[in-house]
Amino acid sequence: MTNNNLLSALCYFSVFFFPLLLPVIIFLVTEDRSVKFHAKRSLISHFVPVILLVAAFIILSFSMVSFEKRMFTIMGGGFDFWSIAPFLFTVIYSLLFFVILVWNVIQGVKVLKVIETD
Repeated sequence: MTNNNLLSALCYFSVFFFPLLLPVIIFLVTEDRSVKFHAKRSLISHFVPVILLVAAFIILSFSMVSFEKRMFTIMGGGFDFWSIAPFLFTVIYSLLFFVILVWNVIQGVKVLKVIETD
């Protein structure tokens, strides 16, 4: 069992603890190209939820700006996308976060399986 493979797997498993910090530290500290590759991949997968949260903030801001106008539209029997956008985004974010979580665990296990076959 090599330290490089353990560090690579730890980058993926860090989604449960220090999701952005640990892959950056490992990327900057290590000299091994394989570990840097896995640290970069895990860092990108850890950034996706952060980017989605920024998008959620923007969507929520747009939905709150015209709250009074939307209420009159809904009361009049009309449909307004911005009234359901926060709820729709919450569902999409939850599903994507779960997929990213599972993907990180699968990639970490794959890196550990390479250790067993070596």
